[in-house]
Amino acid sequence: QVQLVESGGGLVQAGGSLRLSCVASDSSGAMGWFRQAPGKEREFVTAISWIGGRTYYADSVKGRFTISRDNAKNTVYLQMNSLKPEDTAVYYCAARTRDIRTVTALYLTDSEYHYWGQGTQVTVSS
Repeated sequence: QVQLVESGGGLVQAGGSLRLSCVASDSSGAMGWFRQAPGKEREFVTAISWIGGRTYYADSVKGRFTISRDNAKNTVYLQMNSLKPEDTAVYYCAARTRDIRTVTALYLTDSEYHYWGQGTQVTVSS
């Protein structure tokens, strides 16, 4: 069982930046970030492969957000720039178990992930 702990959320003005971190208790495979705004369903934000650094972004954050990971530290990061009020949500880190058959794969739906963090609130004021 891998435990994920997010940090770095907070309140920021529109146009500002935040960097989220997610530390895993053990090595994990592909990872991703999702978010859920009040009254809305959880949505995909970005994903990164276990090996090779392949990434994928939702259109709504492309060019503004950057996902990265440090496997030596079991940590994934989400750098969020040019934040907008519509980015306000609880951000969740997700991870898959390691699978040698899919080291460079990306996963875009929440059902494909095995482990979830507790979430961190990001609020962007206008």
